Amino acid sequence: MLVRDKKHFVKGLLMLVTFGILFCALLFPIMRDERGNHLTGLQYADNVFNELSKGSSNFIPQCRQVSDTMKGKTVTVSIPFKKAELMDTAIAVFKKAGLEAKNDNGRFAFSGDLGAILGLATDMSEKLYQNDAKSVVALLGMEAELAKVDASKFDPAHKDVLVQEAVALKAARAVWYALSPSIKALQKQSLVGEAKAVDQVLRRAVEPGNNYYSVEPVKVKDHIVLLAAMLIFYILYTLWYGFSIFELFEGLGLAMTKSKAKAES
Repeated sequence: MLVRDKKHFVKGLLMLVTFGILFCALLFPIMRDERGNHLTGLQYADNVFNELSKGSSNFIPQCRQVSDTMKGKTVTVSIPFKKAELMDTAIAVFKKAGLEAKNDNGRFAFSGDLGAILGLATDMSEKLYQNDAKSVVALLGMEAELAKVDASKFDPAHKDVLVQEAVALKAARAVWYALSPSIKALQKQSLVGEAKAVDQVLRRAVEPGNNYYSVEPVKVKDHIVLLAAMLIFYILYTLWYGFSIFELFEGLGLAMTKSKAKAES
């Protein structure tokens, strides 16, 4: 029989089984977020760390300063546009900022004040960062787009909010797909400062605004107990698995021992 030490083997087996049961429990949607959506334990933990991350990722004021330095600087750019379905939205947003924009045989072409579009992108991102999709729709004057959204797939209790979110997030994606390739286009024109400004607004405003939308920002100091509990649980849970394997191997007689020193001849 493979089992050499039944006591250690049973102990390791029980530890491994309980580890597996808890692991399976973490994969079931037994928890809820602020909106009442069901979450698994792993999703809940991910949300907590996203909230903590968002609480220390607000660079909107710095981006506004960057966009202000670009006011009055006129640029002309023509770039390939990867998401054809977002082209009309991008054109509408750029025109709202006062720039000329059009679909040039599948390419997105715009001309005008770079500071104006960066400023509008920053304002839009700030409202998304604040989870205020309704204000984004109003800022961009896209109320007519609300009627174009297929609301049948949304929960009727939250339909209006979800429709506004769909329009606001679509605008954010359109701006990203318009500005991201513009960085290289501006660099080719030797407009290095302008390219750097676009890159900063994208990385520090547009992306966080879109990625962190619906996440509530929190500070670490306000959730120190929860954070400590989660980290302690992670450490103990990892050790639990390690010791269960150790006990199983001990029970099978696969123990690591110090080799005996060779006798001198």
